[in-house]
Amino acid sequence: MEPQESQPEPERSSFPAAFIAGAIVVLLLLGAVLLIGRRMQPRGSAASITFPFGAAEQAYAEHVHFKDIQMARATNFLNQEFTYISGIMSNDGARTLHGLEVQLEFHDPFKQVILREKQQLVGPGTRPLEGGERRSFQITLEHVPAEWDQQYPSIRVTGMIVE
Repeated sequence: MEPQESQPEPERSSFPAAFIAGAIVVLLLLGAVLLIGRRMQPRGSAASITFPFGAAEQAYAEHVHFKDIQMARATNFLNQEFTYISGIMSNDGARTLHGLEVQLEFHDPFKQVILREKQQLVGPGTRPLEGGERRSFQITLEHVPAEWDQQYPSIRVTGMIVE
């Protein structure tokens, strides 16, 4: 009897196991990004809240002023350009603002509106603006059209909650 030669078993490819492990890692990373993104969004998304602007709010709007407006532009490492608008908002009346929404309008050299953007400066998650109080604000815009006339945008109150 001849000793039987042991035949080596054919090697199994490790490709399917590596592929499955890679797919699991990608799914875990995607889930983490979605979870973090969801947690960073403000509760009751600001875009879904519309502040009233009836006759009483319109009458009180003359007590809200914006001063010392400044603008800056910056580019991040992904070559995305951002425009920052900052200044001081003041409530020169006696009532407290629990919500304040403004509209910014950028114009072209022909004075036509080329960008209209609404922003909430006071709202859920921020401290109310008391009567007689001044507070700094900053608005960040991701895209301002190239046709912009390089002048400061107009800022006007479009909604508020007054107590």
